[in-house]
Amino acid sequence: MSAETTTTENKKKSSGAIKRIWQVFVILSVLTIVEVVLGIIKPDFLVNTDIVNMHLLNWIFIILTIFKAYYITWAFMHMEHETSGLRRSVVWTGVFLISYIIAILLIEGYYIYDVFVNGFITWDF
Repeated sequence: MSAETTTTENKKKSSGAIKRIWQVFVILSVLTIVEVVLGIIKPDFLVNTDIVNMHLLNWIFIILTIFKAYYITWAFMHMEHETSGLRRSVVWTGVFLISYIIAILLIEGYYIYDVFVNGFITWDF
């Protein structure tokens, strides 16, 4: 009798895990399809609107990519079952690192753009 109960419980757990995998697959697929469609279509209002020296379309790509990375970490590293301290240490490290990389890319990219457009530029320290 206990073997049957264990088998039934295992089937319920595995069906829940399979449902979770399909849920993650659908969410990530929809986000990826949105990115691909926006990349192919490139709506004018997203390309011609600039926020912090970058097109709004690029910001949408960055935000969707960060969200997908966070969701992959949350789902496949089983962060929803961990303590809040571990979740924060994993997630906030990534958030700060990505924010730093974006800031460096924006600063250096704008400087390189100015060099190509206006010739050599030097900063006076």
